[in-house]
Amino acid sequence: MRHRATPPAGTGRPDPVATRVDLRPVDEDAPASAGGARTARGRARRSTPTSRTLSRIPRPLRLGAAALVLVLLVTTAWFTGLAVWANGRIEHVDALSDKADTPGVTYLIAGSDRRGGAVADDGTTGERADTLMLMHKAPNGRTYLVSLPRDTLVDIPDKGTHKLNAAYALGGPQLLVATVEGFTGLKIDHFVEIGFDGVEQLVDAVGTVNLCLDQDVDDPKSGLKWTSGCHDTGGEQALAFVRARYFDPTADLGRQKRQQQFVSALMKKVMTPGVLLNPVAQVKLAGAGTGALRTDSSTGIVDLGQMALAMRAVMKDGTTMEMPIKDPDYKTKRSGVAILTDDQQIATFFGSIGDGSAEPPAKTG
Repeated sequence: MRHRATPPAGTGRPDPVATRVDLRPVDEDAPASAGGARTARGRARRSTPTSRTLSRIPRPLRLGAAALVLVLLVTTAWFTGLAVWANGRIEHVDALSDKADTPGVTYLIAGSDRRGGAVADDGTTGERADTLMLMHKAPNGRTYLVSLPRDTLVDIPDKGTHKLNAAYALGGPQLLVATVEGFTGLKIDHFVEIGFDGVEQLVDAVGTVNLCLDQDVDDPKSGLKWTSGCHDTGGEQALAFVRARYFDPTADLGRQKRQQQFVSALMKKVMTPGVLLNPVAQVKLAGAGTGALRTDSSTGIVDLGQMALAMRAVMKDGTTMEMPIKDPDYKTKRSGVAILTDDQQIATFFGSIGDGSAEPPAKTG
């Protein structure tokens, strides 16, 4: 039984203490008064603030929010399924060494002449790494991209001194990785190889890429036919663009600049709404990319996505670097003309890449 507070006799005002203690008896079985009913309803409303808040949101907005949640769930499921499917298409190879870790994350990106049907048979035996790029994300967050000319004279473990691309032909990805690690001093964390077929398929998956060259070219060895200027380029000519070097008096050095231009153009096209928001384009891109890729056994689709984002950041920030060269036309006794470097300059250069202190060359023009 509860008690109601009553005002002290003769005052007409409620006693401040009594108002906190109900002194009058109340019949628990008596029907609630209208005021009591309102109080009970008020308590019920106060006990469910979420329901009260939601009830104040207009119905169209509630339906819109539900639709948004549904879209997010479907989108998440789509990208998860696409990632699982793409990850299963990647070919993995043994590539990484047991070299001690160095700070940061380093990718070795190789364009190999696993020719398939993309390049006519020219008598080349075995496989060669025709294009080599090293991308490094330093501990301070700076990311660099360095082209490694394939004709660079290097020491290949247990094989002697040869051009860099010979490491791939002599011992595949493992020997190539070990050779690059010995040359740069950086531990390779991820190895990514794209066959020549991959370049053509990737470009065709996104439609075209815009490439520029300030001269007319008709190079029968690469198949590049070009009129001076910038052109939206399909897969076949994009492949020729990154392979061609004989028309260029700077040979391998000129080609590495065109390779960097191609990578920048491809990343720019991949990040456009027409590709990012187009499920058909996403499937074509994932299929083309993973079907042409080989990676080390620990590198999956997530790592490749991170590589693409880092590559895009490099192109945006302009942190593409050129390694120092002592003699671009060094005459060797058995390997023809090669690129000669200075050991101390190379150690200093890649040391600054490794710790993030390297500064890109000032832009001209």
